[in-house]
Amino acid sequence: MPEDELESEILEWARKYAQKHHWTLNPDTRKLEIVIRGLARNEKKFGERYCPCRLRSGDPEKDREIICPCIFHEEEIASDGSCHCNLYFR
Repeated sequence: MPEDELESEILEWARKYAQKHHWTLNPDTRKLEIVIRGLARNEKKFGERYCPCRLRSGDPEKDREIICPCIFHEEEIASDGSCHCNLYFR
């Protein structure tokens, strides 16, 4: 799949996920593009949409926690107003 197609697919997926939870995506389109590009790069390189803002350990079992949406995102959005990557906003 060409990279821009994958990025479009991930952006659409993220948009639907945000809508479902009554959140919004980052209104700064430049920052949003950077996160989406990082997710696409990780999916192509590692086979999973690992959060581009967190370090992979290399242990697939442990790294499952940082597949977007990571296990931390809901708590971060509730407490900080956005997730660590600034992909999702309250």
